[in-house]
Amino acid sequence: MSYLSLPKNATVVIFTGLFFLCSCENKLEEVEKYNKKDIAVEVGKNVIIKYSIGGKKKAILTGAIMNRAQDTVPYVEFPNKIHVDFYDLKDSIESRLDAHYARYKETQSKVFLKDSVRVINVKGDTLYCDELYWDRSHTNAEFYTDKPVRIRTKNETIDGIGMVAQQDFKEWVITHPRGPLKVGATQFPN
Repeated sequence: MSYLSLPKNATVVIFTGLFFLCSCENKLEEVEKYNKKDIAVEVGKNVIIKYSIGGKKKAILTGAIMNRAQDTVPYVEFPNKIHVDFYDLKDSIESRLDAHYARYKETQSKVFLKDSVRVINVKGDTLYCDELYWDRSHTNAEFYTDKPVRIRTKNETIDGIGMVAQQDFKEWVITHPRGPLKVGATQFPN
Protein backbone atom coordinates (compact mmCIF):
# COMPACT_ATOMS: atom_id res chain seq x y z
CA MET A 1 0.00 0.00 0.00
CA SER A 2 1.31 3.42 -0.88
CA TYR A 3 0.53 6.63 1.01
CA LEU A 4 0.91 10.13 -0.28
CA SER A 5 3.58 11.76 1.75
CA LEU A 6 3.16 15.51 2.37
CA PRO A 7 5.47 17.81 4.24
CA LYS A 8 4.28 18.48 7.76
CA ASN A 9 3.53 22.20 7.17
CA ALA A 10 1.47 21.42 4.02
CA THR A 11 -0.73 19.08 6.04
CA VAL A 12 -1.32 21.80 8.63
CA VAL A 13 -2.26 24.29 5.90
CA ILE A 14 -4.75 21.90 4.29
CA PHE A 15 -6.46 21.01 7.57
CA THR A 16 -6.62 24.67 8.60
CA GLY A 17 -8.18 25.60 5.25
CA LEU A 18 -10.74 22.80 5.52
CA PHE A 19 -11.60 23.93 9.05
CA PHE A 20 -12.32 27.48 7.86
CA LEU A 21 -14.29 26.27 4.84
CA CYS A 22 -16.51 24.16 7.06
CA SER A 23 -16.89 26.64 9.90
CA CYS A 24 -17.49 29.90 7.95
CA GLU A 25 -21.16 29.89 7.21
CA ASN A 26 -23.35 32.98 7.41
CA LYS A 27 -26.92 33.19 6.32
CA LEU A 28 -27.58 35.79 3.63
CA GLU A 29 -30.06 37.61 5.90
CA GLU A 30 -27.38 37.98 8.60
CA VAL A 31 -24.86 39.41 6.15
CA GLU A 32 -27.43 41.88 4.73
CA LYS A 33 -28.47 42.91 8.25
CA TYR A 34 -24.83 43.52 9.18
CA ASN A 35 -24.18 45.55 6.02
CA LYS A 36 -27.44 47.50 6.22
CA LYS A 37 -26.97 51.13 7.11
CA ASP A 38 -29.16 52.48 9.90
CA ILE A 39 -31.10 55.57 8.84
CA ALA A 40 -32.24 58.05 11.45
CA VAL A 41 -36.01 58.49 11.18
CA GLU A 42 -38.09 61.10 13.00
CA VAL A 43 -41.79 60.26 13.34
CA GLY A 44 -44.64 62.75 13.68
CA LYS A 45 -48.32 61.95 14.25
CA ASN A 46 -51.35 64.05 13.27
CA VAL A 47 -49.12 66.54 11.46
CA ILE A 48 -50.26 69.94 10.19
CA ILE A 49 -47.75 71.85 8.05
CA LYS A 50 -48.42 75.41 6.91
CA TYR A 51 -46.44 76.49 3.84
CA SER A 52 -46.09 80.17 2.96
CA ILE A 53 -44.07 82.35 0.60
CA GLY A 54 -43.37 85.97 1.50
CA GLY A 55 -45.83 85.81 4.39
CA LYS A 56 -48.67 84.61 2.14
CA LYS A 57 -50.31 81.26 2.85
CA LYS A 58 -49.75 78.87 -0.08
CA ALA A 59 -50.75 75.47 1.33
CA ILE A 60 -51.79 73.57 4.44
CA LEU A 61 -50.85 69.90 4.58
CA THR A 62 -52.27 67.35 7.01
CA GLY A 63 -51.17 63.77 7.52
CA ALA A 64 -51.76 61.05 10.11
CA ILE A 65 -48.11 59.95 10.13
CA MET A 66 -44.97 61.69 8.87
CA ASN A 67 -41.55 60.03 8.73
CA ARG A 68 -38.50 62.24 8.16
CA ALA A 69 -35.46 60.18 7.12
CA GLN A 70 -31.87 61.40 7.21
CA ASP A 71 -30.63 59.34 4.26
CA THR A 72 -28.03 60.39 1.67
CA VAL A 73 -30.96 62.18 -0.01
CA PRO A 74 -33.13 63.29 2.95
CA TYR A 75 -36.86 62.78 2.50
CA VAL A 76 -40.18 63.15 4.26
CA GLU A 77 -42.70 60.36 3.84
CA PHE A 78 -46.43 60.23 4.53
CA PRO A 79 -47.30 56.50 4.45
CA ASN A 80 -50.93 56.76 5.66
CA LYS A 81 -52.73 59.39 3.59
CA ILE A 82 -52.09 63.05 2.99
CA HIS A 83 -54.40 66.00 2.35
CA VAL A 84 -53.30 69.41 1.02
CA ASP A 85 -55.31 72.59 0.53
CA PHE A 86 -53.64 75.02 -1.92
CA TYR A 87 -54.45 78.74 -1.55
CA ASP A 88 -54.60 81.66 -4.00
CA LEU A 89 -53.49 85.26 -3.41
CA LYS A 90 -56.90 86.09 -1.88
CA ASP A 91 -56.39 83.40 0.79
CA SER A 92 -59.10 81.18 -0.74
CA ILE A 93 -58.70 77.48 -1.48
CA GLU A 94 -57.94 77.05 -5.19
CA SER A 95 -57.42 73.27 -5.22
CA ARG A 96 -57.31 70.24 -2.92
CA LEU A 97 -55.17 67.16 -3.12
CA ASP A 98 -55.57 63.74 -1.49
CA ALA A 99 -53.35 60.65 -1.77
CA HIS A 100 -52.70 57.52 0.22
CA TYR A 101 -48.91 57.97 0.05
CA ALA A 102 -46.47 60.85 -0.47
CA ARG A 103 -42.69 61.25 -0.46
CA TYR A 104 -40.97 64.64 -0.50
CA LYS A 105 -37.28 64.78 -1.44
CA GLU A 106 -36.03 67.85 0.39
CA THR A 107 -33.01 68.59 -1.82
CA GLN A 108 -35.11 68.39 -5.00
CA SER A 109 -38.30 70.19 -3.85
CA LYS A 110 -40.27 67.41 -5.52
CA VAL A 111 -43.20 65.40 -4.14
CA PHE A 112 -44.12 61.93 -5.42
CA LEU A 113 -47.74 60.94 -4.76
CA LYS A 114 -49.29 57.52 -5.31
CA ASP A 115 -52.28 55.34 -4.53
CA SER A 116 -55.69 56.90 -5.14
CA VAL A 117 -54.42 60.38 -5.98
CA ARG A 118 -57.16 62.98 -6.39
CA VAL A 119 -56.95 66.70 -7.18
CA ILE A 120 -60.06 68.93 -7.21
CA ASN A 121 -60.23 72.56 -8.36
CA VAL A 122 -62.75 75.25 -7.42
CA LYS A 123 -64.93 74.43 -10.47
CA GLY A 124 -65.23 70.82 -9.31
CA ASP A 125 -62.99 69.38 -12.05
CA THR A 126 -61.39 66.28 -10.55
CA LEU A 127 -58.21 64.43 -11.51
CA TYR A 128 -57.90 60.75 -10.61
CA CYS A 129 -54.63 58.86 -11.05
CA ASP A 130 -52.34 56.37 -9.33
CA GLU A 131 -49.10 58.39 -9.58
CA LEU A 132 -48.51 62.12 -9.69
CA TYR A 133 -45.60 64.49 -9.14
CA TRP A 134 -45.72 68.00 -7.71
CA ASP A 135 -42.59 69.95 -8.56
CA ARG A 136 -42.17 73.58 -7.55
CA SER A 137 -39.52 74.13 -10.24
CA HIS A 138 -42.04 73.40 -13.05
CA THR A 139 -43.69 76.81 -13.16
CA ASN A 140 -47.29 76.61 -14.46
CA ALA A 141 -46.94 72.82 -14.72
CA GLU A 142 -46.38 71.86 -11.08
CA PHE A 143 -48.48 68.69 -11.37
CA TYR A 144 -47.42 66.05 -13.91
CA THR A 145 -47.51 62.34 -14.61
CA ASP A 146 -46.80 59.92 -17.44
CA LYS A 147 -49.28 57.35 -16.08
CA PRO A 148 -53.00 56.83 -16.83
CA VAL A 149 -55.31 59.66 -15.73
CA ARG A 150 -59.02 60.38 -15.60
CA ILE A 151 -60.44 63.89 -15.39
CA ARG A 152 -64.09 64.46 -14.61
CA THR A 153 -65.65 67.82 -15.33
CA LYS A 154 -69.31 68.79 -14.92
CA ASN A 155 -70.01 67.74 -18.52
CA GLU A 156 -67.59 64.94 -19.37
CA THR A 157 -65.03 62.36 -18.34
CA ILE A 158 -61.69 62.28 -20.18
CA ASP A 159 -59.18 59.43 -19.96
CA GLY A 160 -55.61 59.43 -21.14
CA ILE A 161 -51.96 58.73 -20.51
CA GLY A 162 -49.86 61.55 -19.07
CA MET A 163 -50.91 64.99 -17.90
CA VAL A 164 -49.52 68.38 -16.89
CA ALA A 165 -51.39 71.00 -14.88
CA GLN A 166 -50.94 74.16 -12.90
CA GLN A 167 -51.11 73.89 -9.14
CA ASP A 168 -54.56 75.52 -9.10
CA PHE A 169 -55.68 72.81 -11.57
CA LYS A 170 -57.67 75.38 -13.55
CA GLU A 171 -55.79 74.49 -16.73
CA TRP A 172 -54.55 71.02 -17.59
CA VAL A 173 -53.42 69.08 -20.64
CA ILE A 174 -53.71 65.33 -21.10
CA THR A 175 -50.67 64.26 -23.11
CA HIS A 176 -52.27 61.28 -24.86
CA PRO A 177 -56.08 61.41 -24.58
CA ARG A 178 -58.01 58.27 -25.43
CA GLY A 179 -61.62 57.29 -25.87
CA PRO A 180 -64.49 59.44 -27.14
CA LEU A 181 -64.18 63.19 -26.65
CA LYS A 182 -66.96 65.75 -26.83
CA VAL A 183 -66.20 68.66 -29.14
CA GLY A 184 -68.62 71.53 -29.47
CA ALA A 185 -69.89 72.34 -32.97
CA THR A 186 -68.33 75.80 -32.81
CA GLN A 187 -64.86 74.29 -32.29
CA PHE A 188 -64.75 72.55 -35.70
CA PRO A 189 -62.89 74.41 -38.43
CA ASN A 190 -64.98 75.66 -41.38
